[in-house]
Amino acid sequence: LMQDARNTNVGIVPTHFAVIFDYSSKTFRSDLYPEYKANRSAPPEDLIPQFGLIRQATVAFNLPCIEMEGFEADDIIATYCRLACEVGADTTIISSDKDLMQLVGPTVGMYDPMKDRQIGIPEVIEKWGVPPEKMIDLQALTGDSVDNVPGVPGIGPKTAAQLLEQFGDLDGLLARASEIKQDKRRETIIANADKARISRQLVTLKNDVPLKEGLDDLVLHAPDGPKLIGFLKTMEFTTLTRRVAEATATEIGDVQA
Repeated sequence: LMQDARNTNVGIVPTHFAVIFDYSSKTFRSDLYPEYKANRSAPPEDLIPQFGLIRQATVAFNLPCIEMEGFEADDIIATYCRLACEVGADTTIISSDKDLMQLVGPTVGMYDPMKDRQIGIPEVIEKWGVPPEKMIDLQALTGDSVDNVPGVPGIGPKTAAQLLEQFGDLDGLLARASEIKQDKRRETIIANADKARISRQLVTLKNDVPLKEGLDDLVLHAPDGPKLIGFLKTMEFTTLTRRVAEATATEIGDVQA
């Protein structure tokens, strides 16, 4: 986590940091559209215990562990991005999830740790053909089979980007759908206008989540050496245990797992 943080900021240690989790699968989106994420299968049994371990690791590293019932992690992230923007702070989201790209802007970027790549406005445009502020409308048209967001059947990212360039936004497209030259495309969009609208509601991230922890609660603190080493020893992370012991001047032998 901390290595990702340093990579994210090109070697600059962040002042605030948080790890955001989904609380449960049911959120306000499930009430809005019962089929939302309904097709997701249960995680493998051997994976389930790891969810708790990830939370334990976050606490062991002395990092805020944030989750809220009724909201997805993405909504919490969107809310913190808004709060940071309001106080003039730059924010980096450690993720490559396209659902979060609607948040990218002058003071909000993303970092893909798997590809060691920064994602800003140019990268969003290069990948999807639209700027971040149009990602919501693009996703409303394309839908998402993983999350069971319906979208408009047969409309992929490339076509969606072309339509948004031509008509401006989703509202403009739906209002002027009769102007679409391709018969099948025109008929499909007109017939599925309501699906596009509900999809837009599903993919739009809420940035007004009633957070319990404010920005001041996310101030980055050094981990407690013995506490962290105890956790790492329990997990049998030998190399990492040694590195943390050196960094925190802690005697490994003095700490019990």
